[in-house]
Amino acid sequence: MAINYKWDIPQMNAHIQAEGEDNVIYTVHYRYTASEENGGKKYSNSILGSQDFEYKAGESFVPYEDSESFETVVVGWLENALDMVAIKANLDAGIKQQITPVNEDLYFSWQDK
Repeated sequence: MAINYKWDIPQMNAHIQAEGEDNVIYTVHYRYTASEENGGKKYSNSILGSQDFEYKAGESFVPYEDSESFETVVVGWLENALDMVAIKANLDAGIKQQITPVNEDLYFSWQDK
């Protein structure tokens, strides 16, 4: 099956007022999750991060209150600022390793006695 990707943006930090605008975002905190179903099981892998941004007067500005387009705008900022090819490759590799592990944890049984 195909790997599905999903953004989750739980928090953004904003200047109350900057460059003549209100609620100017300067940091976006995110989780990017990849998931895949394989053999009746669901596998997932995520990364957490934050990305800083800077607004300069005169650039296009989408008000935070315009929630219908704001999420799309913020995801666009992240996808332009981050190395999405590398991120997806890393997440995909983690899922493949879950499906077909190459390592395992072994425990010493004599420590229980």
